Amino acid sequence: MQASRARLFKEYKEVQREKMADPDIQLVCDDSNIFKWTALIKGPSETPYEGGIFQLAFAVPEQYPLQPPQVRFLTKIFHPNVHFKTGEICLDILKNAWSPAWTLQSVCRAIIALMAHPEPDSPLNCDSGNLLRSGDIRGYQSMARMYTRLAAMPKKG
Repeated sequence: MQASRARLFKEYKEVQREKMADPDIQLVCDDSNIFKWTALIKGPSETPYEGGIFQLAFAVPEQYPLQPPQVRFLTKIFHPNVHFKTGEICLDILKNAWSPAWTLQSVCRAIIALMAHPEPDSPLNCDSGNLLRSGDIRGYQSMARMYTRLAAMPKKG
């Protein structure tokens, strides 16, 4: 557990140092628990998520970095690899392809890449996956844009 605390503290310092370097990701550690983090990520441009700000929750295990963090979307998102109700993310690096070389920041990068390049063949959201697999790109993009507007964009007024 001591090693994981040291590693997380190092990542915390790095995040503080590089805040301006990566404007698409805002990673924040819980004040009272270094094993709990949240992130705000910007929806990638030229995707239905563009303009949205999506919140992620990280639960970091005590065996980190030997085990991956549990990450889920707190913001509702219509995406084939994200469970619509729980926010669970289907991403190989969060499961069997994890490596201690990954950081919380690089996990955020990978999630942004997944948003831009969905994998409809391993869906957690079957409705979204089925739209893409059947070739209904317009239907998928329209649903994803609608949920981005409803859940991930600041309300005007």
